[in-house]
Parts: sequence; C-alpha cells; structure tokens
Amino acid sequence: MDDKITQQKFDYLLRLGDNALILSQQLSQLCGKGPALEEDMALTNVALDLLGQTRLWFSYAAELENAGRDEDDIAFMRDAHDFRNCLLVEQPNGNYADTMMRQFFFDTWHYFQLLELAKASDARIVEVAQKSIKEVTYHLRRSGDLVVRLGDGTLDSHQKTQAAADALWMYTGEMFQYDAVDSAMAAAGIAPPCELLRASFLEHVAEIFAEATLTMPAPDAWMQKGGKQGKHTEHLGFILAEMQFLQRAYPGAEW
Repeated sequence: MDDKITQQKFDYLLRLGDNALILSQQLSQLCGKGPALEEDMALTNVALDLLGQTRLWFSYAAELENAGRDEDDIAFMRDAHDFRNCLLVEQPNGNYADTMMRQFFFDTWHYFQLLELAKASDARIVEVAQKSIKEVTYHLRRSGDLVVRLGDGTLDSHQKTQAAADALWMYTGEMFQYDAVDSAMAAAGIAPPCELLRASFLEHVAEIFAEATLTMPAPDAWMQKGGKQGKHTEHLGFILAEMQFLQRAYPGAEW
C-alpha cells in the first residue's frame, strides 16, 4: 500500500476511534447520575459499546502505523492537539436534554456512516462496521425516542431540548466537511460521499424533530470546525486530564 494512502487511512481510523472514545468518556462520567435506574444503565451500556468500538478502530490503526504502539498507547499517550474527534462529542454533558441532543446528533451521523462503511473496499473496516452497526442501531433508536419524549413533554423539557438543539447545531456541520483525508478515503472506496451522509442525517433529524415538536435549525447555518485537524475547544483538555491521569502518572502500569 502506498505510504501516503496508509497514513491517510491511519488518520481516518483515528477520527473514527477518537469520536467513539471521547463520547464514551463523557457518558461514563454520568454513571450513577442518570434520571432513572433504566437510563443510568443505558448510558453506561452505550459508553461501553463505544469503548469497544474504539479498541477495534485503534487496533487496526496501530497495525497500519507499525510503530510499536497498541490501542492503549494511542488512547492514553497523546495530547489534545493529536486527537481528531469532532467538536460535537467534547461538548459538556450539561443537563439531560443537552446530553441526549448531543447523543442524538452523533448517533444519527454514526449510524449512516457505519451503514456505508459496511460496504467499504477495506475488509477490516467492513468487519468493524458490521459489528458496530448492531449496537449503534439501538443507540439511534434510544436517543431519538428520548428526544421525542423530552421535546413533546412538559413545557420545561421542551424548552430545554430546543435550547440544546440550538446550541449544539453549530457542531454538526463538521461531520460533513471533508478535507484531504476524508476525500482520499472516499476516492479509495472507504468513506461515503459527504453529500449522501448529510442528506440522510438531515432527513432523519427533520423526522424526529417534527415528532418531538421541535424547530429544526437551518441546515445552512454557520458551523464550527477544526476538531478533525486537532483544533479543539477547552473542554477536551479537561476530559483527557481525567481519562489519562493514571497512565500518565504510572506509565505502563498493569493490574
């Protein structure tokens, strides 16, 4: 495989893994804090699903890199500017409407992304996508259902859910802004066309928002970007400080 293509595939796998890892870490912080026992368990289960997906993406990335690192090294021994996750997943948990709206936006993109990756030209990526789509189908059904329940619930829950949608919408566009890495992967038959992803995302969000009696923000609104290139909000530093502390304090420690 051409060295440039190998590097671009490695970068693309980091993006997939970093998105799952950072959101998993965010959700794990809510363990024991769910609004109901069932929801508390669901949040933790989703976090574990995403963590499992992270290991699969990072393991493949480490093999491609062939530099003696494993998935733990990639997760715990990088600084914030080396992470390639979208800005959406590093936004604060906030109230429960914030948490679920962030989850719903991510799940919608993630679901349609994995559907297409399951048809990719890379057999290893297909394998991971096919395994992950089973979990993410549940994630999307759950977060969409909760957005409907919150949006079409009490006046207070409706207002908080609408405020969450308005505040987080600016972070959704980055997922469809392709750069050289995304474009190379699309040309290689791995990444889906951004137009296809965006159309599927907008259609599903519009459907759920209509059922939730929420006003969907304008698709052409101004969007934040930079996470995929290592330019992050201040929130990521705090997330990594907690997530990486033990490994940084005791490098190579084992149970």
